[in-house]
Amino acid sequence: MFEPPAKEMEAMIKIQNLTKTFGPIKAVDNLTLEVPRGEMVGFLGPNGAGKTTTIKILTNLITSTSGRAYLHGVDVTTNPKEALSKVGAVVETPEFYPYLTPVETLAYLGRVRGMEPDEIKLRSSEVLTEVKLDEWKTTRIGKFSKGMKQRLAIAQALLHEPEILILDEPTSGLDPRGMVEVREIIKTLKKKDYTIFMSSHLLLEVQETCDAAALIDKGKLLVYDKIDNLKKLTKVAKIEVTTAKDVDDVLLNKVRALGNVRAVERVNGATFLVTYEGVPEQRADLLAGIQSSGASVIGFSPVGLPLELMYMNLIKESR
Repeated sequence: MFEPPAKEMEAMIKIQNLTKTFGPIKAVDNLTLEVPRGEMVGFLGPNGAGKTTTIKILTNLITSTSGRAYLHGVDVTTNPKEALSKVGAVVETPEFYPYLTPVETLAYLGRVRGMEPDEIKLRSSEVLTEVKLDEWKTTRIGKFSKGMKQRLAIAQALLHEPEILILDEPTSGLDPRGMVEVREIIKTLKKKDYTIFMSSHLLLEVQETCDAAALIDKGKLLVYDKIDNLKKLTKVAKIEVTTAKDVDDVLLNKVRALGNVRAVERVNGATFLVTYEGVPEQRADLLAGIQSSGASVIGFSPVGLPLELMYMNLIKESR
């Protein structure tokens, strides 16, 4: 099912047969994918799927057991300084010196990157405005919430005007408000000329923000394509059916026997879930079949997102 999107475009991130083992554990297993210039790709998988390990290899925090990783055409392992020169990254939970302010932190990081003082001052103002921290620029970071620290982490990643952004689960551990704030910033960045590679285990986050998604489990790539194409691949859907009165096992067994029905689960006396395989246009046939089975249907609605259903099926198959 591997089908890299927009193959004719320049690959800003290129991963070839990447493998990483920790003793008997294979965290990344022969992974190959490319991220074209200007695309935002979601790197999607459950916890422990190999997402952070892959990102740590891309950012030269660890080395691969075998395979290659390239950033704007430069090998990360053999020439890390040049490869990472145009990259901004947020890897795992960001931590900053609590006694420094955002302005002081960015000044320090700018000097580490070799930026000139005037450039640091200008860019610090720009990026703090971009992540909505300009009102807090002289406040000590020790007073910041986790969401504010995450926004500051994105600001430091943008400081040197990179071409590539690598974000490792940027909303992980945030409260609902913090998640919304960070997602809005990411959506704004997507409209600019960045190539963004963002790992996540949140399906809705990827579906809302990304152009394409690479689904991974146990270090292996399961599928990689545009979000719209992935939705079209989904042939399994789940429908919640509510009836005028309680349904018995006889009726549920009749529904289970209908064509394309894969499972029927009782929710309560008058509500049950039907998992079926088919295109959305076949819902009318499914509804007619349920009614002909003797159910007085008063509610009939899909449950779950198309990408979520496909994702869960792929994960189940891979295990």
